[in-house]
This record gives sequence, C-alpha cells and structure tokens, in this order.
Amino acid sequence: MLAALGAIGIACGRSSSGADEPSSEIADVAARVAQVAAAVTGQDAPLADDRLDGNHLGFDTHTYPGDKTMRAWKSAPRAPYSWVGFYLVSPCHKDDSWSGKRQTLTDMGWGLAAVYVGQQTWGRTPKPLTPVRLAQLTKQKASCNADFTTAERGAADGRDAIVTTRAEGFAPRSVVFLDIERMERMPQAMRDYHRAWARTLLRDGSFLPGVYVHAHNAQAVHDDLKAEFVAAGVTEEPRVWVATGRGFDESKAPHEVGFHFAGMWQGLIDVARAVADIKLPVDVNVSSWISPSEPSRVVE
Repeated sequence: MLAALGAIGIACGRSSSGADEPSSEIADVAARVAQVAAAVTGQDAPLADDRLDGNHLGFDTHTYPGDKTMRAWKSAPRAPYSWVGFYLVSPCHKDDSWSGKRQTLTDMGWGLAAVYVGQQTWGRTPKPLTPVRLAQLTKQKASCNADFTTAERGAADGRDAIVTTRAEGFAPRSVVFLDIERMERMPQAMRDYHRAWARTLLRDGSFLPGVYVHAHNAQAVHDDLKAEFVAAGVTEEPRVWVATGRGFDESKAPHEVGFHFAGMWQGLIDVARAVADIKLPVDVNVSSWISPSEPSRVVE
C-alpha cells in the first residue's frame, strides 16, 4: 500500500479526495492498487452516533460506491456517517459516477457536500496563458492544467459549476465547495482564479461558493472568499472545509482544527473504513452541518 501511495504521489494521480491531475497510466494503476490495498489492510470504523457533541461525521471518496453500499452504510444500526461528498463533474474530476445520484442519496437520508474540483497548481508556477499556449492546451484537449489558473478561467469554471450543480438538482442557494489542493506557495494566479470562481457564483446568486482547502493555505483562501462575500453584499459566512491530519479526532469540533471559521474538518485521508461489513477507501470528516451544502434557513 505504501508503495502504491508513493507511486500516486510521484505520478500525481487520483486520491479519494477527488482531485484528478492530468494522469498517466502509472498513476491510474497506482490508484487502483492503493484502493485495493486500503480495503485489505484498513481498520474498521468505530461505530458512533451520527451526532457527536453537536458535530456530524461524514466521508468522501473519489468514485461512487454504488446504491447498495450507500444504502447499507446509511441504514446499518448506529451507522456513523450522516453525510457524504458529492463530486460534480469538473475540470479536474472527470469521473461522472456521482452524476444523477443526488435524489437517490437524499432519499436514503444522506446529507451532501457538493464538490467542484477546479484548477490546481500541482506545485507548478503557472505560465502566462498566451494564445500559443492556449492553442497547445486546446489541441491536447486539456481541461485541468496549472496554466488555467487565471481570473478568466475562474469565471468560466464558475459558470460551469452553476450549470452542473443546477443539472444535478441541488436547491437554490446550496453551497458548492471549490476543491483547492495544498500548495506550498500560492501564486497570485491561483488567487485570481479562486476569487473569480467565487465572484461568479455570488453574482449569479443561484448557489453560494464554499471552499475545501488544506490548513497550509486556509487563512489566505478564507480571507479571499470572505472579501468576495463582502463585496457582493452577502452577509452569510462562507463555508470552509479544512484538511489536515494534525490533531484530528472524530469527536472534535471542526473549529478545533485551529481556524475559527472552519465548519468542516477532513482529518483522515485514504483510509479503509467498514460499515455493515462493507469496506471502502475514504477520507473522514467532521462537520458543523448534517448536510454541508444545504442552504441556510434565514428568517426574514
């Protein structure tokens, strides 16, 4: 399993958290090996109530596990998870296995966190998107590339997120979480991208932008998102989902990740968990909301 995960790190392939960097066959094979290994070597999930000191346990995984598995994981006695990440088809997550499953999942009683995996830097410094470079990427039929981290692309991907979220049947004002993977250094181009993405959703008004972000970048990204909310005159607080394993415990509140604005905390990544004797490779999260994408009920 460690060898497979190492191969994924080198090849920059697929993880259960959903981001698909432009992949090679090595990355795809490594990802499959890692998932199989996780299912064989992982430990059972501790059974707990859906509500843990006012917090809600949830999980996310790259590929839809299937109706039978999702029904078993929700209906098992004292099933621990109350919500699941719902991956929209997006530039860096082309898998469409979750598509069309929103109603099925809500009918089962699942809360949902809609995730849109937008452009990533992948540790690169984005190059200027000149006409020549754009032509190269168009010829390659690329949809996910560090050089797409521009304000213009952020707006385009924002419009795509609106169309896709609406097509999946999410209620108006539902929160869509832009997946931003960890960056050791966040270039200005990336900030331009995610601010334009959020601005596009806020101006349209159909859905609210949220963000999934690593703790290393959480403060800066939150501040950018909050600035866009203020500029748009939106008084609701942006929903922020912070990822880090440091200090994580399933009984902790999300803000205990170290950021007062954190409403969700992803603390276990690519681990095997079992419910109803069915194992899955998942990322484990705690949330302040039983259904993180569900619109806030604001009293007029």
